[in-house]
Amino acid sequence: MTSVLSSLLDDVLRRNAGEPEFHQAAREVFGSLEPVIAAHPRYAEAAVLERLTEPERQLIFRVPWTDDSGRVRVNRGFRVEFNSALGPYKGGLRFHPSVTLGTVKFLGFEQIFKNALTGLPIGGGKGGSDFDPKGKSDAEVMRFCQSFMTELYRHLGEHTDVPAGDIGVGGREIGYLFGQYKRITNRYESGVLTGKGVGWGGSLVRTEATGYGAVFFAQRMLATRGRDFDGARVLVSGSGNVAIYAIEKVHQFGGTVVACSDSSGVVYDPEGIDLELLRQIKEVERGRLSAYAERRPSADYRAGGDIWALASETRIDVAIPCATQNELDAAAAATLAAGGVAAVVEGANMPCTPEAVAVLVQSGILFAPGKAANAGGVATSALEMQQNASRDAWTFEYAEQRLAEIMNSIHDSCAATAEEYGAPGDYVLGANIAGFVRVADAMLALGVI
Repeated sequence: MTSVLSSLLDDVLRRNAGEPEFHQAAREVFGSLEPVIAAHPRYAEAAVLERLTEPERQLIFRVPWTDDSGRVRVNRGFRVEFNSALGPYKGGLRFHPSVTLGTVKFLGFEQIFKNALTGLPIGGGKGGSDFDPKGKSDAEVMRFCQSFMTELYRHLGEHTDVPAGDIGVGGREIGYLFGQYKRITNRYESGVLTGKGVGWGGSLVRTEATGYGAVFFAQRMLATRGRDFDGARVLVSGSGNVAIYAIEKVHQFGGTVVACSDSSGVVYDPEGIDLELLRQIKEVERGRLSAYAERRPSADYRAGGDIWALASETRIDVAIPCATQNELDAAAAATLAAGGVAAVVEGANMPCTPEAVAVLVQSGILFAPGKAANAGGVATSALEMQQNASRDAWTFEYAEQRLAEIMNSIHDSCAATAEEYGAPGDYVLGANIAGFVRVADAMLALGVI
């Protein structure tokens, strides 16, 4: 890294103390930008990086609500509106006890580049709360969502800021949030939230989009080495929305997902994960993954197990981490490399530590960063906005076709950019530079704002 970039990064870390996830995301991006800054000094002269790493707006607010016993609870809400050079702020809401301002800033910063890579007119933002929907009744979740939206609504709009779901925010929560927005504003502004139910303004394929998109990207990436998913054995961490639909698409492409996980442990099923059973347990019963092995004779449940360790026991061709940030460390990466894994594709946001990425790249494993590989969700959210704006509804087949086209375009853009800047096959550099250039050029065109 040049002295100029190093000095800028030091300043970002100093000004954002105590936010390790944001620091990690900033380091990754800065580490890729040396060749583009050298080739185009106008970006440094106009202080694009200084402006890009400072959110346009950071909102922190109190969210009071009443539980079923009548006790008043208080949580903290966040919305970081990071960059709107390309369009309205776009990014999900995460409800999880681990959510802090640093978490939201890291996610929002990543979202800038992810959204830019889609080629669609959307800026970057993220939000959420330290509220935990697990174990709460529908009535408690509704009261929390209504209180959250009562504060946030004044900052939203289909041309201003358009949230969606993320961890802990699914169709139930989006429904409660949209209902309160509609009630307060007296407008059926369906484009203000995405991830809505199909019957009231949502898009087909939105539920499947992030998982499907990661697999579309992986298929395109594997093809650069003459491979595909047909006959492949795959690990998918997590067992939520992204994981479930990544598993589904891998199976449709002829691969076999042999393991998935949750926060309690790992299920290994050498015959392939039974998707219907997994959906029943996770989506209908909202249960733990251990129940899967109790009902599936071929499955082995390992409490507290490490899903990546399976690469040392059985042949694994592709790994798709879909759980949470920093879940795959250097030791796990070394296990995957020793096991002959061909590709690692980030379905979650930054699930691989920097040390893990280094191991994977040095081992010659194809590596797809989340800002590129998991952009399918936000891409389909933008397609949902298009349908809302035109009062239209697309078929599943057409929406999936558009998603596949966007993911293939993202892959090709990352690959071509890496080639242009002398690092063929480096999807991290390709994604960071391709996303940066699109946002930076728009920022220069708009002036110092």
